[in-house]
Amino acid sequence: MHVQDLLQLASLDLTLLWGDDPLLTREVSGVTATDLEDPARFLQPGELVLSGLVWWTPDDGRRKADRFVSALCSAGATALLAGEETHGTVPDALVDACRERGVVLLAVPAHTTFRAITEAVYLRQWGDLSRRPTEHHALPENVRTELAGLLAEDAAPDTLLDRAFAHLGGPPCYLVTATGRVIARTPAAPHLPAGQAARELTAAAGTALRIDGEAGPYDGWQLYLRGAAEAPPRVLHEIAEVMAQYRHRVERRQAAERRAADALLALVGSGPADGAALEAALHAAGLPATGPYQVVVATAGDDEDGQAVRALAEALRHSPGEPFAAGRLPGGEAAAVVRVHPAAEDRLPLGEPWPDVHACRPRTPLHAGVSGPVHAAGDLDSALHQARYAHAAARAGDPDGARVTSVADLSTLGALLAGVPADVRTAFSSRVLGPLARAGSASHRMLLETLEVFLAHHGSWARTAETLHLHVNTVHYRIQRIETLTGRELSRLDHKLDLQAALLCR
Repeated sequence: MHVQDLLQLASLDLTLLWGDDPLLTREVSGVTATDLEDPARFLQPGELVLSGLVWWTPDDGRRKADRFVSALCSAGATALLAGEETHGTVPDALVDACRERGVVLLAVPAHTTFRAITEAVYLRQWGDLSRRPTEHHALPENVRTELAGLLAEDAAPDTLLDRAFAHLGGPPCYLVTATGRVIARTPAAPHLPAGQAARELTAAAGTALRIDGEAGPYDGWQLYLRGAAEAPPRVLHEIAEVMAQYRHRVERRQAAERRAADALLALVGSGPADGAALEAALHAAGLPATGPYQVVVATAGDDEDGQAVRALAEALRHSPGEPFAAGRLPGGEAAAVVRVHPAAEDRLPLGEPWPDVHACRPRTPLHAGVSGPVHAAGDLDSALHQARYAHAAARAGDPDGARVTSVADLSTLGALLAGVPADVRTAFSSRVLGPLARAGSASHRMLLETLEVFLAHHGSWARTAETLHLHVNTVHYRIQRIETLTGRELSRLDHKLDLQAALLCR
């Protein structure tokens, strides 16, 4: 679709204020509506930008107009569609700025809604299915026409799936992700738990068709019919194409959400942020200004292909009642801010879908750390520190596997120490254990074993002797040697804790 195609739609009543012929024939990739003063980070090349111009006032003159149009130009926007309702007309300052920077400018009258423009773009972009030759399709023409209209209206996936299969008697069918999360189902399809759906997909128990899209291994979509297919293959493929068109819109929305999440995480990751800026970033990311929140940090192997954010987002989507913003921190880590339900009992149920997410790439380690809840947005930086620590504990606990660790799980000394960096643990253990840390001789290894058993039996001489098949006097002698070599007294609780921590840190 090209910009000039919009001008030919009488129903929109758009007016060209500036733009030459070469620019009017540029391809349109999508639509974004914004009233930010600098929307560059939320735009994609080739997009039409819809703006009500609430960011501009007559006192601003060219300054804000230049800034706004420069942002569109740097992002590669195809055209600006400016609404006339706010100011009664499109300001001359904006017309001049667009002319100087070569950005096509169209005026949108007050009686034309941005929704009507968006629907017109996507209907034209995806193609009216009813216009294609009937002999090329298995779906009836009236069904194709209905589905095209539903796509233009941004209908819910359940509605699309229902109407696509209605002419076949409405057989049970699901739209599911690779992790078994059910996105949509036909009315005849019973509830299907995510874990069961994931197992059935892995076992190839039914008929599954992949839905085209840009997603990675963790969030791929499939059209799934349990058991034998109750529809001709050509019909299923055409329905899969319709769902792919719906998915295209979802992916564009999710891309914008990730950009907003990146902006939020940049503020959180930089330390205590200005309250107004943080509130604005939360709003842009679709999150309320009040908590409780939890922060999650995740990694997927070395993450060279940038899949950790997709894995984390897919896992979080298994809890639809808890909105989140998932993106990347300034250092590249995948992270998310989650608005949790106040009655969640301090536990985000991230661990439930985690095995199914990991099963999508079983050879890639997958770890996540979850903070405790914080109620104020200003405490999100503290929650991020907690999440990073919990994440380090998850990696230490199962380096080559998959694990989610919450700070609520750090209830033992061993769990707490697991989050300490490896080089710090090694240095601490070496310093506290002294010569025993090297265990270079048989006698030192024997003393280490005695120390471990003695502490495991809560300092009981008799049980230590019994376990090691020694005389109690021998245990006394060994403990004395340990105290001499380490400089710790095992009759003192604090020294016992030092030695126990040192053993755990080895």
